[in-house]
This record gives sequence, structure tokens and C-alpha cells, in this order.
Amino acid sequence: MNKRTFLLLITSVSALGGLLFGYDTGVINGAQFYLSKYFELDAAMKGWVVSSALVGCFVGAIVAGPLSIKIGRKYSLILSAILFSISAWGSGLPSMLPESVDLLVMFRIIGGLGIGIASMNAPMYIAEIAPPRKRGNLVSYYQLAIVVGFFIVFLATYTIGSNLTEEQNLAIGWRRMFWSELIPAGLFLILLFFVPQSPRWLAMKGKKKESLRILTKILGAEEAQRESVEIEKSLQKKNTGVKINYFSKGILTIIVIGTTLSVLQQFTGINAVLYYGADIFEQSLGFGKEDVLLQQILLAFVNLIFTFIAMATVDRIGRKPLIYIGSAGMLLGFLILGVTIQQQSLGILSLIGVLLFVASFAMSMGPVVWVLLSEMFPNNIRSVAMSVAVAAQWAANFVVSQSFPIVTESEVNNNAFWNGSLPYFIFIGFIIFIVVFTYKFIPETKGRSLEELEDIWDVK
Repeated sequence: MNKRTFLLLITSVSALGGLLFGYDTGVINGAQFYLSKYFELDAAMKGWVVSSALVGCFVGAIVAGPLSIKIGRKYSLILSAILFSISAWGSGLPSMLPESVDLLVMFRIIGGLGIGIASMNAPMYIAEIAPPRKRGNLVSYYQLAIVVGFFIVFLATYTIGSNLTEEQNLAIGWRRMFWSELIPAGLFLILLFFVPQSPRWLAMKGKKKESLRILTKILGAEEAQRESVEIEKSLQKKNTGVKINYFSKGILTIIVIGTTLSVLQQFTGINAVLYYGADIFEQSLGFGKEDVLLQQILLAFVNLIFTFIAMATVDRIGRKPLIYIGSAGMLLGFLILGVTIQQQSLGILSLIGVLLFVASFAMSMGPVVWVLLSEMFPNNIRSVAMSVAVAAQWAANFVVSQSFPIVTESEVNNNAFWNGSLPYFIFIGFIIFIVVFTYKFIPETKGRSLEELEDIWDVK
């Protein structure tokens, strides 16, 4: 197997963690439309069922840092695959046991633990094996896998839902949607046993020969030797025997910047659209129930196509220009959607607004944030810093997911002025802030090695 094929293979396998992330996120979208009616959930409980997995995601991301240091990126991903499988199996069990929302929530949290661990380790693993000139593209495979997961699960939920009556969907359809996740979860678990450990993690553990062997398979002998020397220099520079002070000015600054960027990805409102898309299409945009899942497939398809655009351009035009371009598109998309809802002129223009927002996110804040988080932190703090940034992202996701249905159904949002459009104008405010924050605090990182990027920050 040549080095290019080997690199693409291990990148694709590790990126499957993103596919499970997307699948698990998407399956609740289709399923909650029916299970909310089955359990007769009010707005707060609907938000809790949807966002309960995010509690697990937050905890999973917190433990992912020390876990990846101790057992490595590979075995952390294996653990996440096991948790995915348990969650997929258990989420449909209320049909066999006393009907309980609590049981569903428990298994959703277990799945969230898996997502939290994978969302930190998968992009970090890819960044640590990728050559600098290809790193943006290869880390984008993780985001591609997320949106492929969305697309597949929307096809699966549409197929399951469209072949059952509404009564059958209320009774068993949403459970089958959860169980369908067992297939990709099992595949992810099996394939992970065939990928190597991260060479940078091996080097940090003192396993220099094994690290060089893997680098050689990925990069070739000459480039691997150079990369190995750079890694060793970086580790020697940091390993002075002094315990890392994460509250020192330099380290705290970079962690705060990365964490803020990570949180802002969620405050665009992307997961309000992805989690509650069925409700948005039915209630805000006026589509009939029979069209809801089909509209979700269109949304997922747009998400997929524009992620390919990001992958093709992130290493050419850079990270920051993509954020600027995407932010302009997201702002315009939500402005169109917000105004049409506010003016009660719902229709094709409203749908165009939603799709423009999703397309713009898919080519910017979706993949670019994962790329930046995986490459901006120095070697010796990468696991902990990414763990904090990703955990904060899941906390922000929880806030958005829990609050969106409450704000949507609030009296303020449904008064004569807003007419249901308030959430989208709130998101527009955050999108404007993203542009300002990126301009002031985010460096351009394309084409530089992970070790070269350490010189950008005054980390002591």
C-alpha cells in the first residue's frame, strides 16, 4: 500500500467518528417529530430529550483530554464506538420496557459520551498524521463525515417514516430510526483496530522508533525524518521538567481564543436548524407533515455539497477567508428567513434562506473551526486545550438546543412584531460577532507544520 492510500485510509476510518456524530445528531431530528407526540412532550421536555445527549457530549469532551493522553487517540476512538453502539441499541428499548422518557434520555447521554470523546480525538488524530500542505483538507474529512452522517440518517429516517403510517411511526418508527445507527457504529468499531496510533502521541510517550515507523508509512522516509526531528525539538523545548501552568498568560490566552471560536460555531444557530428542522419546516415555513422528512433530505444534500467546496478551498485560500465568505452567506440566509417569517410571507423564499444559511455554514464555520482547533494548539497542551474547547462547544450546543424551542414558543417571539422570527435575528447578531472576532484574534494557519504554528503564540 503506497503512502497516499495509507494516509487516506486511516483518515477516512478516524473520520467515521464524525459520521456517527452526524448520524446521532440527525437521528434525533427525525425521531423527535414522532416521539414528542408519542410521549406528549411540552416544549421544555422536548428540548431536554433532544439536548440530553449534549450533557454526555460535554462530559465526554472533558474526559477526552486526559483519556487521549493516557491511552492514546486510537483507543479513545474505540471506546467512543462502543458507547455509540450501546446508545443506538438502548434508545429503542422503551418499547420493551415500561414507557419512560428517562430511559431514552439515559441512553442518549451514553451516546453523547461517545460523541464528546470522538469529537475531540478524531480531528486531533487526523491533524497529527497529516502533512502540513494537506492538513486542512484532511481534517475537513471529519466535517465531511458529519454531513454524510446527516445525509444518510435523513435518508434512513425518511425511508423508515414514509413506509409506515403515522400510527406506526408513533409506535415503532422512531425506535427503528435509533436502531439503524447500530450499522455505522459497528463498522466504525471494527475498522478502528486497523489504524495506527498517532505518531505525535507515541513520541510524547517516548516511543520514538514506533513514531518514526508510522511517519515513514505516511510521509516517506525523508519527510518522516524531518518531521520526527521537528516533533522532538518541540517536545524537548516544552519538557523542561516544569509542570505546565494552564493559567499562565500565554497558555490561557490561546485556550480562551480557541474555546471562544468553538462556542461561536454553535451560536450561529446551525444545530437549531439541524435538530429542529422538522418543526421549522412544519410550523415556521408552513410545509405539510408529509413533506417534512423530504425537506430534511434537501437540507442534508446542500450541507454535503458545500462541505466539498470547503475541502477543495481550505488549503488554497485559507481558513480566515472562508469564515468571512461563509459568515456573509449565513447572515443573508437568516436575514431572508427572519424577514419572511416576520412579515408572514412564507414560501419558497423562506426555504432559500434556510438552504443559503446551511450552505454557507457548511463551507465555513462547520469544517474550518475543526481544522483550526486541531492545529492551533501546541503539542504539549493540545489534548487538554482541545478538550476544554470542545467541551465548551457542547455546552453551547446544549444552551442553543434547550432554549430554541422555549424561545420559539414564547409569547415575546409570537407577538405581533416578531411573529416567530426572533431566534434568527439573535443568531444574526452572533454571526456579526464571528467576523469581528476572527479578524482580531484568529491567525491564518494554512501550510504550516504543527510545530511551526507554536511560534505564533507566546506560550510559556
